[in-house]
Amino acid sequence: MDLKELVEPAHTALCVVECQNGVVGPGSSMPAVAEAAASAGLLERLGFLAKAARSVGVRVVHCTFHAHADLWGGSRNSLLFAVGRRSEVQQYADTDAVKPVPEIGFVEGSDIIVPRFHGLSSVSGTGLAPMLRNEGVTTVAVVGVSLNVAIPNTVFDLVNDGFQVVVPTDGSVATVPGYGEQVLEHTLAYVATLTDVSGLAEEWLEAGT
Repeated sequence: MDLKELVEPAHTALCVVECQNGVVGPGSSMPAVAEAAASAGLLERLGFLAKAARSVGVRVVHCTFHAHADLWGGSRNSLLFAVGRRSEVQQYADTDAVKPVPEIGFVEGSDIIVPRFHGLSSVSGTGLAPMLRNEGVTTVAVVGVSLNVAIPNTVFDLVNDGFQVVVPTDGSVATVPGYGEQVLEHTLAYVATLTDVSGLAEEWLEAGT
C-alpha cells in the first residue's frame, strides 16, 4: 500500500501527543522536552500539519496528559512518574497546562481531546482505539512528544490494536536528538510507515483538490 492510499482522509486520524502548554509550552514540567521541541521548530511544523489535516476532514485528536487536583489515580511505578509528581508544574485537568499549545491550536467542533490520567501511552485505558474504530479510522498518524517514551508506547499500542500507523520523522523529538533518530530507524521503522511532515501534508492537500 502506497502512502497516498494509506493516509486517505476518509480513514485517517492525526493524533498529536502531549503538545500541551504544561509539557512543550513556556511553563513546562519537562523543560528539556520543551527545549528540544523549540530547537527543532516542532510546534510550528505540527501547526502546519494540523491545518492541512483539518482542511481535508482528517480528525485532529489531541492526546493530552491530565492529573486530578490531588494526583489521585496517577501512576507511581516508575522514576518518570515520581519526578512528575514532584514537579512544580502539574498537568491539572481544566487548567491552561493541559490545553493544546497555540501553535497547533484547538478548533471547536472539529478537534477532539482524549485525556490520559495514567500510564505511558495515549491508547491504553483512554478509550482512543474503540472511538477511532467507531469512526472508521484504520490509519493513525502519530506526532508530538516524545520519542523517548510516549510516542513509541502510543505507536506500539495502536499497532497491537490493528491500526496502520504513520510516523513523520520530523513530527516528534527526543531529549537527545541522536537517540530519537535511533528510535525511528531501529524501532519504529519496523512497525510503522515513516514519512515526513511535508510529505504527509502534501498527500492530504492533494486529496482535497
